[in-house]
Amino acid sequence: MIAVGEGALYRLLSWMSPAYPIGGFSYSHGIERAVEAGVLGTAEQLRAWVAAILGDGSGRVDAALLAAAYRAEHDRELDEVAELGAALRATRELALESAQQGAAFLVITRAAWPHPRLDAFAERHAGEAPLPVAVGLAAAAHGVPLDPALTAYLHAFGSSLVSAGIRLIPLGQTDGQRVVAALEPVVVAAARRAREAPLDRIGAATPGVDLASMQHETQHTRLFRS
Repeated sequence: MIAVGEGALYRLLSWMSPAYPIGGFSYSHGIERAVEAGVLGTAEQLRAWVAAILGDGSGRVDAALLAAAYRAEHDRELDEVAELGAALRATRELALESAQQGAAFLVITRAAWPHPRLDAFAERHAGEAPLPVAVGLAAAAHGVPLDPALTAYLHAFGSSLVSAGIRLIPLGQTDGQRVVAALEPVVVAAARRAREAPLDRIGAATPGVDLASMQHETQHTRLFRS
C-alpha cells in the first residue's frame, strides 16, 4: 500500500476532479460517432468500449507517458516524452483533445499550485503539452506518489468517457456508475502495466476508436469536440 500524505492527496483530488477547468466535458474520444453509427447503445457496450480505450488504447499510452514524465530527471528527457506523446495521437481530434486539455491543465495548475518546473516546461512548449505529460510533471513536482497518480488519472479519464456515454446514448446515472464500478479492474491493471512500460514499446490497438474519431471530424451535427 502506497501512503499518500494529506496534502498530496488533496492536490491529486483537485487536479483529477471533473470541476478542474480543463474542458474535459467537451470531448467524447469518438464515442459520439460510435453512438451515431449505432455501435454503442447499451451500458454493456459502453463498458466494453471504454475498457478497450483504457486497457489497449489511449489510456494505456497516456499512463505510460505519465509515468515517464514523472520519472524524467532532465528537461531534455521530459521534452522527448512530450514530443512522443504528441506523435502518438491517431487522429487530429484526439491530438487536439490531449493538447488543449494539457494546455489548460498547465495554466490552471501554474496559477493555483505554482512550481518552477511547470513554468519552465510551459515556456519551452508554448504552454501546450499532452495532458498525461503535464499531469505527470505536476505530480512529481508537488510530491504526489506515482501509483495513486496513475490510478487517479485513468479513473478520471474513464469516468469522463462514461459521462459522455450517459449523455449521448442516453443512460441513467445509476447505469453510468455501474459501468464505472465495472472498470475498476481495468484501471488497476492498466496502472500496474504503466509502471514498468518502456516508452519504445508502447502503443495502442483500438482501430474502431480511431475510425470513429476520424469519422467524427466530418459528422454534421456534433455536441462534442472529439
